[in-house]
Amino acid sequence: MAIRKILTEPNKILREKSLRVENMSKDIQKLMDDMLETLYAAPGIGLAAIQVGVAKRVIVMDINRGRDKDKEPKKNPMYFVNPEITWKSEDQFTYEEGCLSVPNQFAEIERPKQCQVKHLDYNGNPQELKADGLLATCIQHEIDHLEGILFIDYLSKLKKEMIIKKLSKQKKENMERIVV
Repeated sequence: MAIRKILTEPNKILREKSLRVENMSKDIQKLMDDMLETLYAAPGIGLAAIQVGVAKRVIVMDINRGRDKDKEPKKNPMYFVNPEITWKSEDQFTYEEGCLSVPNQFAEIERPKQCQVKHLDYNGNPQELKADGLLATCIQHEIDHLEGILFIDYLSKLKKEMIIKKLSKQKKENMERIVV
């Protein structure tokens, strides 16, 4: 397993639509293993393959992360290959979202409180999951990544532009700090 570099906004790759995985393979499993290790190192609770530069419809999650700050949570990794939301509730839920590709930026985003998703698991077996609350939010957030959508796209044009400007400035400052 290896920790991969997480792409940050602005980056045109993050705006690409991800492609379906046509056949499960050891390469896809290795990608998921690397993504999970990257997620835990970040630390985050969800990661889409496009965030590490791979335009495949693959997501890893572990929403147990960050729940109890005083102790290391029991790991509960979840794997979603070719996830597809088949149902969303009309009830809405607002959650303060952040994103590993939009570092240090948070915003209240309203999404359906529940959703149902069909997908393949780590071994390529078909699964269906009904999720609510944080899990539903995370699934919808990560599936948005597969469509080239970031949570900041739900904000007003002004707020979004301010965040992108701030991220661009941070990227530039970090590039200037590299010493050869």
